[in-house]
Amino acid sequence: MSKIGFIGVGNMGGPMARNLLRAGHSVTVCDPVAANVATLTAAGAGRAETPGDLAAASEIVVSMLPSGKELRAVYLGDAGVIARAKDGALLIDCSTTDVESARAVAREAAGRGLRFIDAPVSGGVAGAEAASLTFMAGGAEAALEAARPILMAMGRNMVHTGGSGSGQAAKICNNMILGITMIGVSEAFVLGEQLGLAPEKLFAVASTSSGQCWSLTSYCPVPGPVPAAPSNRDYKPGFAAKMMLKDLRLAAEAAAGTRQEVELGDLARRVYERFVEEGHGDLDFSAIIQDIRRK
Repeated sequence: MSKIGFIGVGNMGGPMARNLLRAGHSVTVCDPVAANVATLTAAGAGRAETPGDLAAASEIVVSMLPSGKELRAVYLGDAGVIARAKDGALLIDCSTTDVESARAVAREAAGRGLRFIDAPVSGGVAGAEAASLTFMAGGAEAALEAARPILMAMGRNMVHTGGSGSGQAAKICNNMILGITMIGVSEAFVLGEQLGLAPEKLFAVASTSSGQCWSLTSYCPVPGPVPAAPSNRDYKPGFAAKMMLKDLRLAAEAAAGTRQEVELGDLARRVYERFVEEGHGDLDFSAIIQDIRRK
């Protein structure tokens, strides 16, 4: 089994690291939040004081970080992961970041002869806990094949999306679809309520006809039809609204950089900005239905 270092063991990274432990790997963790580290060390992980120390002691480094800013801070520089990694190390970043940050880190890693892939995930906290995540992986084919057994200990699916940065591109585009469709599903249910249509009846129709989509059948924003959905546990995330806003902003930045107009993406971003600014960012993103009801 592999000697793995895991950087960032919070809501998503923590369950992912635990699944690597369950698969029999030796795991060392690093996180600025002491409680996150304590949870993993209690489960059998080792600890490292800095990302550089962790990289120096690991064959494989996995990271789950908040943004491209943290990705660059952790991987680049004289004391970063790339500078201190072992020769031939495999670096797997599962964060959701801007495309250029992922490509910058990939270039730096290649300059040192290291293998790097950007492999953001879909599936949320529930998927991290159940080891059912989907990875959108960008990078060289050989690096992806080396990473496959590690990723499959934390998830069920891996799609090779292309070269470096393409994993981030796929994640941004996927979550723009998700944000737009959740608003559409929520508006339809609120309209149905106003017209006297029972939510379970609308679900029965839409889930078996042309309105069917993941936001409806897997993550229905009204309580009842989908028992595992956050709507049945007071919208506890899941995937927090503030994280959806982060991804919609990344999509907007990417669209601006390519001069591509994304009208519905921009509208979805504005809707989630309002929701988060009103203090609801820690609710699941499907709680946007509450905002639509209020408006």
